[in-house]
Amino acid sequence: MAKKRRHLTATLPDGYVKTIGPTAEPSTHYWRIFAVLQNGKTDVFWGHAKSLAEARQKRTATEEAAKVRGWVKHAV
Repeated sequence: MAKKRRHLTATLPDGYVKTIGPTAEPSTHYWRIFAVLQNGKTDVFWGHAKSLAEARQKRTATEEAAKVRGWVKHAV
């Protein structure tokens, strides 16, 4: 039997609501990165993880991405 496909909705602490889907993945933790680029523009990256531990591991990857992409500043 096929897995049930559903839309996932996350309300982040600042009130931002993000909906993704349809997906069959059971996701429980969402992450979002605001990056300020060298030209002053902002970019937003988001995703989801199956566990809180997996979501926390994104912080290390974020630090590396900031160095590689030359972000002026960022917030997770």
